[in-house]
Amino acid sequence: MSLLKLRSPLSLAVLPLAAIALTLWRAPLFGAEAAVALAPPQIDNPKAPGPPQTAVLAGGCFWGMQGVFQHVRGVRKVVAGYAGGDRSTARYETVSSGATGHAESVKITFDPAEVSFGQILQIAFSVVLDPTQLNRQGNDIGTQYRSVVFYADEGQKRIAEQYISQLDRSRAFARPIVTRVDPLKGFYAAEDYHQDFLIHHPDNSYIAFVDMPKVENFKRTFPELYNARPVTAHN
Repeated sequence: MSLLKLRSPLSLAVLPLAAIALTLWRAPLFGAEAAVALAPPQIDNPKAPGPPQTAVLAGGCFWGMQGVFQHVRGVRKVVAGYAGGDRSTARYETVSSGATGHAESVKITFDPAEVSFGQILQIAFSVVLDPTQLNRQGNDIGTQYRSVVFYADEGQKRIAEQYISQLDRSRAFARPIVTRVDPLKGFYAAEDYHQDFLIHHPDNSYIAFVDMPKVENFKRTFPELYNARPVTAHN
């Protein structure tokens, strides 16, 4: 756990500026702060009316992932949680050990007529996470912070694998993408105090220094997809 990321219910106060300065001096936060709009997937589902769909993604702290996707036009609900491990270990204190197989994740419910699965991946790789970092995102280190696309069906698997291959071929990043594409075996909602954390605690040090820049980058980079009024985990 980094100095910035003290996230139990009893430790959500603003950190001293000296601690923040030390952490920022020791290592950069991560590449999302230098956001760029990546090319859209060449293979994607066409936008069309239909029942709500879901996407489950992991890539660092779920506070920031949830905070960005809550502002995506066409998204109806975003829940922070855990995926990759068993239901019995889907608790924050246990997942934080890095030994459960879980990754901090978000479950995104979206309207396929307004936003596609491929666009959700485009946003994730452009402004939410650095897909070239293995088992970490910046100062958050451990397998629980790995980047994963948890696919629900063969269509999602194909889109994700083809998009990663497309980005690697085009050298969109200076290093190869290490984001995994794994089958979704289960998603387990995180504790209530983690839900909508960015909305409820905009002045928290971690939110201010790591996650708010992602939301601003999304607004600037994808203005046509930005929704100023965020949805919540309980929509």
